[in-house]
Amino acid sequence: MRWDSGQLAALAAVVAEGSFEGAARALHVTPSAVSQRVRALEGTAGAVLVQRSRPTRPTGPGRVLLRLARQVELLGAEAADELGPADAGYRPVTVPIAVNADSLATWLLPALAAVDGVTFDVHVADQDRTVDLLPDGAVMAAVTSRREPVQGCTSTPLGLTRYRPAAHRDVVARWFPDGATPESLGRAPMVVFARTDDLQDAWLRQVAAAAGTAVPDPPRHHVPSTAEFLTAIRLGLGWGMWGPLPRPGARFGVLEPADDVVMLGDDVVEVPLYLQQWRLRSTVLDRVTDALREAARRSLPQSSGADAGQE
Repeated sequence: MRWDSGQLAALAAVVAEGSFEGAARALHVTPSAVSQRVRALEGTAGAVLVQRSRPTRPTGPGRVLLRLARQVELLGAEAADELGPADAGYRPVTVPIAVNADSLATWLLPALAAVDGVTFDVHVADQDRTVDLLPDGAVMAAVTSRREPVQGCTSTPLGLTRYRPAAHRDVVARWFPDGATPESLGRAPMVVFARTDDLQDAWLRQVAAAAGTAVPDPPRHHVPSTAEFLTAIRLGLGWGMWGPLPRPGARFGVLEPADDVVMLGDDVVEVPLYLQQWRLRSTVLDRVTDALREAARRSLPQSSGADAGQE
C-alpha cells in the first residue's frame, strides 16, 4: 500500500494543531484542502483517522498513520541534512516532546538549545500524565515519572527530582510554632502546583502514617507555574514542596537562595524521572534524546541503584 506524504503531513498537522483550521494555517493551505487530504487518506486506510472533536484526536488507525507521518518527516529531514543546504525552502524538522513544568523550568531547555537543526513543540503536563500523549502520537518523547514503557516506546532512567516541605518564616511562626504536626498541617494553607499535583499530599500521607492519624486536608492555593509557585511560598501564601533540588554543583535558574524560606523538616520526597520515546530509527530523534539524557545526568541527582533502560 502506498501512502501519500502530503496526506500524512495533513494528518500530523491536524493532530498537532488540534483543528483543521489550525492545520491549514500551519500548512499554508485552506481548511478545505486539509479536509480533502485527510479524507483521501481515510479512504486509502479504509478507516476513520481523526475524531472531529475540539481538539481533534487520532483514532486507533490514526495513531498508526500518525507515527508513520512523524517517521516520514524525520527521514526527510535527515535526507535534507545529508544533501546540504541547496534547497532554499528547507525547514528544520519539528520534534514534539512532553515534559513536566519543573523540568522545563530547570534543566530541559539548555538541552534543547544544544540541538541544532531541530525545532521543538513542547507540551507541558504533570509528570504522571506526559506519557498519555505518546500513544495518541501527539509527541515522540516524554519526560515522565512512569517507568513502565507504553506500547511502542522505550524507557530510560534520567534521575531523581527531590523536594522538601518549606514555608516563609512568618508562616512557620504563625501556623507551626510547635512544628509541622498533622493537626497544624490540616489548618495551614498549602500551595499546590495544579489539581493533579500530588507532591504535597504525598508528604502529608507520610506525616499521617508516621503519626498514626488521618491524612490532613488543608486549604489550598493553586499556582500552575514553577517560578510563581516558589514565589507564592516566598510571599507567605502557604507552605509547599520546595524544589526540584539540584544535585551538588548543579544550578537551576529558578532556584535562587531564599533566606526567608525555611524547611519544615528533613523529609525529602523523591520523584524518579524517565525518558520514554517512540521506537524509531532516527538520527534526529537520537540527537534530541541523547541531549536530554546528558543534561539530566549533569543536573539531576542519580539513584544509587540506577534502573537499566527498558524496551
